[in-house]
Amino acid sequence: MPQPDKISALPIAAEDALGEDLKKYFAKAQEKLGLVPNVLKAYTLRQERLRNFMTMYNELMLGKDSGLSKLEREMIAVVVSSANRCYYCLVAHGQAVRQYSEDPQLGEMLVMNYRVAKLSARQRAMLDYAWRLTATPFEVSEADRKALRDVGFSNEDIFDITETIGFFNMSNRMAYGLEMIPNAEYHAMNR
Repeated sequence: MPQPDKISALPIAAEDALGEDLKKYFAKAQEKLGLVPNVLKAYTLRQERLRNFMTMYNELMLGKDSGLSKLEREMIAVVVSSANRCYYCLVAHGQAVRQYSEDPQLGEMLVMNYRVAKLSARQRAMLDYAWRLTATPFEVSEADRKALRDVGFSNEDIFDITETIGFFNMSNRMAYGLEMIPNAEYHAMNR
């Protein structure tokens, strides 16, 4: 049974109503990814916020000034989204984990239960922290940051991990609140 055929519960802007910068960005996404992610289309209702969202996303997830790999950042996105049961982000970022890891099973394991995956001590500590900060943020303490330092994360890395966790908690709530549906193409990619 196919998923619902919509982008969001709220209307999206027509492409001709987009600013020129957004039209170019969407064309580049289509060229590079073969699609324009529905999250971007959902944000067209508030174009300045879309620009802010794209800037933050690109810095967090693709920026080169981080001790985290792109795969590690995507792993965080999936584990946060798993804790929150966010369908949109589990589908979209599960695909990215498959792409960056070149492992079609890893994305599925992280979606369902990251603890079953064979991970390095570094990745395990990072994902334990992501789960804890998402599921029980009031329990996070210096002991959690120490566990990250013990496997080699710097203070800057811990900041990046925490910021990525926070971003995806916000994104998950936007996806839920607007009933965002992921692009159907993600399901078959990198299998």
